[in-house]
Amino acid sequence: MLRRARPRLLVTLLAVALAVTGCSLFERDKPSTPAAQPTPGTAGGGSQLEIPTTVAAGQVSLLQRLGEDGPMRTLSVERNGAWQCVDCAGDGVTSRGTLAPELTERLQVLLANPALANETDQARRYRTTCIDALTSSLITSTGLITSQDCPGEELTPVAGEILLLLTQATPAEVKG
Repeated sequence: MLRRARPRLLVTLLAVALAVTGCSLFERDKPSTPAAQPTPGTAGGGSQLEIPTTVAAGQVSLLQRLGEDGPMRTLSVERNGAWQCVDCAGDGVTSRGTLAPELTERLQVLLANPALANETDQARRYRTTCIDALTSSLITSTGLITSQDCPGEELTPVAGEILLLLTQATPAEVKG
């Protein structure tokens, strides 16, 4: 039986991950500040958190977590294909690399696809429905796009392709 997970849990997890790592993990070449929306929530001393829901055009961040207690994997990809992944294997190690030119070009085409705007959590009124499932959240310039690996959930077409590209081309995948 599937129990309905609290949507605020995912928001809280995203807030903590983004507060620790920042939306763009590349401080030296950060072209712009991510848009943020004030969201009720507390962390540590009860302070109000701002959760980035978008990144600059051509950038994408992926946050993944298996279940409620699994490690948070955080992948950021810049417009030029440079990526940085924090805790990709669940071992606390940070990995860096660059996508192949053809993958960078494909990613940019997908991120520029106008259909992506219809796949955001806000447009779909998305709610998480499974517990102990792999939850993947893409942060794009059009907004947050969340999906869960659980029975009956359909991947959004464009965001699904982006997720597949990122998990196949980088170490951002669950390994046990």
